[in-house]
Amino acid sequence: MNIFVGNLSYEVTEDDLRTAFQAHGEVQSVAIIKDKMTGRSRGFGFVEMPDKAHAESALTTLNLQEIRGRAITVNEARPKAEGRSDGGNRSRNSGRRW
Repeated sequence: MNIFVGNLSYEVTEDDLRTAFQAHGEVQSVAIIKDKMTGRSRGFGFVEMPDKAHAESALTTLNLQEIRGRAITVNEARPKAEGRSDGGNRSRNSGRRW
């Protein structure tokens, strides 16, 4: 199960997340998302746990628990949306030429 972890302190490391989630079962991967320009954490990340029961235990237990001074939010990650959020239209006047 892919798990979204939000409201991360900028000081939280991937090792911090791995340690917190490993208390509930095997952790396959951990990734903290970073800003492309600065390399600084964007305040969220993802944890992959292969066993759904262990992942659900982690979701329930770790949601709103503090790691490095901030209460994290933990939810099942949603799949990435396909395509563009505006339906592919680049402007409201699509097709009009003025």
